[in-house]
Amino acid sequence: MSYDHLKIDPKWQAYWDKHKTFKTASLGNKPKYYVLDMFPYPSGQGLHVGHPKGYVGSDIIARYKRMRGFEVLHPMGWDAFGLPTERQASKEGIHPAEITRRNTDTFRAQLKQIGLSYDWDREIDTSKPNYYRWTQWIFLKLYEKGLAYQAEVAVNWCPALGTVLANEEVKDGVYVETGDPVEKRMMKQWMLKITEYSDRLIADLDTLDWPESLKEMQRNWIGRSEGARVRFALAGGDYAFDVFTTRPDTLFGCTYAVLAPEHPLVDKITTAEQQEPVNYYVEQASKQSERDRMQGTSKTGVFTGAYAINPVNGDKVPVWIADYVLASYGVGAVFACPAHDERDYEFAREFDLPIVEVVAGGDIDEEAYTGDGPHINSEFLNGQDINQAKQTIIAWLSENGHGEGQINYRLRDWLFSRQRYWGEPFPMVQLEDGTVVALTQQDLPVELPYLDDLSPTAD
Repeated sequence: MSYDHLKIDPKWQAYWDKHKTFKTASLGNKPKYYVLDMFPYPSGQGLHVGHPKGYVGSDIIARYKRMRGFEVLHPMGWDAFGLPTERQASKEGIHPAEITRRNTDTFRAQLKQIGLSYDWDREIDTSKPNYYRWTQWIFLKLYEKGLAYQAEVAVNWCPALGTVLANEEVKDGVYVETGDPVEKRMMKQWMLKITEYSDRLIADLDTLDWPESLKEMQRNWIGRSEGARVRFALAGGDYAFDVFTTRPDTLFGCTYAVLAPEHPLVDKITTAEQQEPVNYYVEQASKQSERDRMQGTSKTGVFTGAYAINPVNGDKVPVWIADYVLASYGVGAVFACPAHDERDYEFAREFDLPIVEVVAGGDIDEEAYTGDGPHINSEFLNGQDINQAKQTIIAWLSENGHGEGQINYRLRDWLFSRQRYWGEPFPMVQLEDGTVVALTQQDLPVELPYLDDLSPTAD
């Protein structure tokens, strides 16, 4: 017997709608069970095959738990804010709220046709004030605890769109959706201090019933590194910069230092003779995303004309800028010991910079040696292995005021703000003198003003 889905499916879908079959009671004696799907972004194209792939699985769990006597809360909603909706609204000459209403109507109808057992009385739309008043409330709580703050950070700025883009939205210097050029720019942004929880995030992985390979990916993403912060003074000037390193024991092998192109000292220390090539390099680096820079195989850089003083031996080392150093990781500066770091070795070979061996055991004429061995050419570290030398040099740096031991993380604070219209407003007020004042819970929701013209302003 064949299954006539064109006749049977609409019949029962209409029955479920009319009788609210999947409505969840707020009170009752049944044990409770919560099944939450990731809310889809309501694009104009409607559902794609990846949506039901996940939703059908969670719906099976929801139905199974209902049959086992649970009161199941299984809601659906729309992650409705975002740049694509704003761009579509501009193209069609209508408000983003209308685009969202049209697209969510399509998504809702499609999800009902699939037969998923959602409680549609609990439908959520993140662009509605009755929803985002609570995201604003959460933001105020984070701000009260010092976990939300403003900072000048390097961002992916798209002049054509007048907004900041995420790293995932940029490839080869352009916005992946439109091909519009993107550049690096320093801007004041709202940040969330997720790094405050770095150690807790690592520790709590041990409590999860996840595959070990997946937990290891998370540990690498957080990227806890033990090392030292070291201060380098500029030769013949009043400036200095800090570097973070996991190999402070190789400081005697430092033959150059590298700043990120966005480092605030670049403009201040670059000599007149090097100004033109440095400016050009900084401009080219600004057109690349951090991901592109990290994945780049060729080593590029330019000499600033300035020199720094190696704090352990007083040697003058040239200061370069290179796009493989990121302003957002560590302190945006590194010292280079090419004899014992593969990246530094390639850079030194490319630009004919000195290579000084300070850990015995390899052949630095052929490649960088990253293994263990007794230190050489390192004065008071000579004869010590890596672990011993790290402890000795960190103690020396601290005693002599040149640095200290430090733990660093690959994880970065979350850039939370965007320069665009279609998103929830921050519950903050900026006064004329630049001071920022938090609103109160009684002021919420701070509603998005209705605008006919969504074009970004020049500032």
